[in-house]
Amino acid sequence: MSRLGLHYTILSALCLGTFLCGLMAPNVFAETEAQRKARLEKELENVERQILKQQVLVEDTRLERQSLERDLNLLDAQIKKAQLGIQARNLAIEQLGDQIEDKEGVIVILNERLARQRQSLGQLLRKTQEIDDYSMVEVLLSQEDLSGFFEDLESFTSIKQSLNESVDILKEIRADTEDQKSSLEDKQLSEAELRRLQEQEKKGIEVQEAEKEQILTVTKGQEAAYTELLEQQQKTAAQIRAQLFELSGGGAAIPFPEAVALAEFASAQTGVSAALVLAILEQESAYGSNIGNCAYDDIVQGKEVMHPDRDQPIFLAMADVLGFSARSQLVSCPWIRSGERIGWGGAMGPSQFIPSTWALYGGMVGSGSDWEYVKSNDVIRSLTGKSSASSPFNNQDAFMATALLMRDNGAAAGTYKAEWTAAIRYFAGWAGASNPINFPYGDNVMTRKERLEAEIKILKSI
Repeated sequence: MSRLGLHYTILSALCLGTFLCGLMAPNVFAETEAQRKARLEKELENVERQILKQQVLVEDTRLERQSLERDLNLLDAQIKKAQLGIQARNLAIEQLGDQIEDKEGVIVILNERLARQRQSLGQLLRKTQEIDDYSMVEVLLSQEDLSGFFEDLESFTSIKQSLNESVDILKEIRADTEDQKSSLEDKQLSEAELRRLQEQEKKGIEVQEAEKEQILTVTKGQEAAYTELLEQQQKTAAQIRAQLFELSGGGAAIPFPEAVALAEFASAQTGVSAALVLAILEQESAYGSNIGNCAYDDIVQGKEVMHPDRDQPIFLAMADVLGFSARSQLVSCPWIRSGERIGWGGAMGPSQFIPSTWALYGGMVGSGSDWEYVKSNDVIRSLTGKSSASSPFNNQDAFMATALLMRDNGAAAGTYKAEWTAAIRYFAGWAGASNPINFPYGDNVMTRKERLEAEIKILKSI
């Protein structure tokens, strides 16, 4: 076992006999494990409360008139909130580490059960073979009386019954093992996402601290000097027109005015801010280092890229409909650490939708390996007015898909809170939107949105 403090309840559920039950004698490790768990939960709860307070402070400060004092206070609140976020994620990662070790310990026990059950099954099969090789007539003739014959017959029947029971137990153990492995993969994926977000947040803090230092150095606390600094830092319309907007998923960067036009068209159809659509796409482009480097059926470190049941059939059906080569069209690679999968690949194009998510808006209908394109279900096509099926590798379709998902996440309400929450849902799903450890993703998107809104305003002033 990889952890001495494996929970007593888990051992109880898996107890199979004197060997395993002997591990269950009460000891100090179980108590220490419980205390550790309680401590981590209490610390995380305390940090999350502080994050929520900082979130309110950030939102209230944003509503104040822009000034040197207001912007310095806002930077201080954002830095403090980010630092608390890192602290919270460290605690969450520590908790996940414990849970992963527990899962690994359970899998070890299940594998031991499986080995012993297979050995027992082998013995029963050998006994069954002996029965098949020895006819009932031979058994009857070998006995001195009928009572011995019926005793042997009862033993043979009991062996066959035990064989059936052993097979059932074997199936149950296999199912339990697969469930534990699946749960372990989910835990590892969560840990990987937290660590990835951690690195992004650390970089963000460095930028904010440098920004604060520059403000204090240049302005020396003078409001007039701060106003002049803001004017100097503001990009010109010519600079904005010339800049490129990076797109993820293997797509090339496009001129910023073109990106704005695509986002504004998607905004008009969905009610989601154009700057928010751009902020999400920009965040996704900056966020993933494994984007657009794999084929769907590649094997990376012995692991499949795309989920074989959930996504591959849809992707292959999309290739037929859209006319691209499934083998040559690049998608995101899987997340693998220390030889273990911690996340599937297969995310496509600028919006980074996996095939099963694209199907919700792109008209793919079916289940299992039987998928087909249904025009009436293609929401993206109906909004863009295109004459062909929507594609995750087409920029206009990708922008529209991002806007649709953000709309369904609640961003069309237009408030800071609604847009911030919708961004977190884009990253972590609805269940993860209330978890403070995911808040930095929303913070980063809204910071990008604020900058992009200003750049769009300048672009429109030409």
